[in-house]
Amino acid sequence: MKSIAVTEKNDRLILDNPWWTGGVEAVPFRELQPRNYLPSLRELIVQSEPRRAVVLMGPRRVGKTVLLHHIIERLIKTDGVPAQHILYASLDTPLYTGMDLEIFTHLFPEEPTGQSGQKRYCFFDEIQYLRDWEVQLKSLVDTYPNFKFIASGSATAALRMKSVESGAGRFTDFLLPPLTFAEFLTFREVEEELIEQTAPGSYASTDIGRLNEQFVDYINYGGFPEVVFSEEIRQNPARFIKSDILDKVLLRDLPSLYGIRDIQELNRLFTTLAYNTGEEISMRGLTQSSGVNKETIRRYLEYLEAAFLIKRVRRIDKTGRPFQRDRQFKVYLTNPSLWAALFGPLTSDHEDMGHLAETALFAQWFHEQTMAHSINYARWDGGDVDFVGQISAAPSIRWATEITWSDRPYTRPDSVTGIIEFFRTNHLERTPMITTLTKTGQRTVRGVLVEYLPTSLYCYTVGKNSTRGDIIS
Repeated sequence: MKSIAVTEKNDRLILDNPWWTGGVEAVPFRELQPRNYLPSLRELIVQSEPRRAVVLMGPRRVGKTVLLHHIIERLIKTDGVPAQHILYASLDTPLYTGMDLEIFTHLFPEEPTGQSGQKRYCFFDEIQYLRDWEVQLKSLVDTYPNFKFIASGSATAALRMKSVESGAGRFTDFLLPPLTFAEFLTFREVEEELIEQTAPGSYASTDIGRLNEQFVDYINYGGFPEVVFSEEIRQNPARFIKSDILDKVLLRDLPSLYGIRDIQELNRLFTTLAYNTGEEISMRGLTQSSGVNKETIRRYLEYLEAAFLIKRVRRIDKTGRPFQRDRQFKVYLTNPSLWAALFGPLTSDHEDMGHLAETALFAQWFHEQTMAHSINYARWDGGDVDFVGQISAAPSIRWATEITWSDRPYTRPDSVTGIIEFFRTNHLERTPMITTLTKTGQRTVRGVLVEYLPTSLYCYTVGKNSTRGDIIS
């Protein structure tokens, strides 16, 4: 039986690394709009200390491979790294099956004279296809101080689990989420038409009607770059999202990682959760609606969170304190367009638009893990608040926001009172925020000054600021 020749592997590497011979102009995807996360990821990659590998995680089809090639272009063009010192390998390539990662450190082109000792960069894409990748990557970090190793993959659950278990002190995780609303507007080339900056971190819309139209489109299919750019995919986004993203995670990634036998049971639970995104649910209700027992549901919820499909949000009471037993909680899809892929696109007057607008807003925070874990919702007899920001344990509550898809809270201020009661009880640092459909301004409600901002503009503001590390809620 013939074995794959080393020359064939080298030929494949030359094909995957066209900048070795063609320079920066040969880097693929250069013409595509870069994601807003490029600067922060590049900063992690170019830093020398601490000596760690960077593990880029994220759901399928959010642009990880494109982002890596944008990084490679910047390394060559901006940082002056010799093109021959950068190696990229996609480990789902059949020629690389079974190869140890260390072999790649010896497959760079011949080093140019006088450049020995310079840092080299190894990019391992789709690393989850390599067994025990985390052990090998940790060893490389320890063994090769002049190398920077960058790994990425779409099986987020597997990457996160193994990174935490085996990469402590050697890996830095970077989470790439679906597109923010700000990125969506940039990719559509309408951001400058619809948004103007009024102050650092603050924005206004030049045409709130058009911005709302874009927001509805974002909810329906705006989370994935390919859907935004491809007219063909936009004609049938459900087929792309469901078959190429959801089915591969639910039917392949999670079962293979966790040994799930009843795939349809997992699929049924996820469908139930997706349909109820942004609504309060209970373990008893999930058991009754999905037909899955409580213990299995608890495991499945953990798996679905690890796969970056959902996020659970904890309930607190009027004083900001959590309940001893989490009988009720909220579940949000991490990408609102997953809802449209499963159940069909929404119009602006759809009955579930309010919950999907809430889901879209939560998605703007989700890449910032510290922020995502500090957000709760409040519900008590006679009142509730959609989002509450807490620094740590109660009573360290900083802000509260109520999300609506209507101008009624602005024209009839007494129609939303829960947030006023919560503000008074907890003496919040920031003015409470209530979102609207089109109205912007301030109102004094029962002695409390309230800020009003259209939901679409608030969603843009949160996404724009959070990708720059300037979290303003």
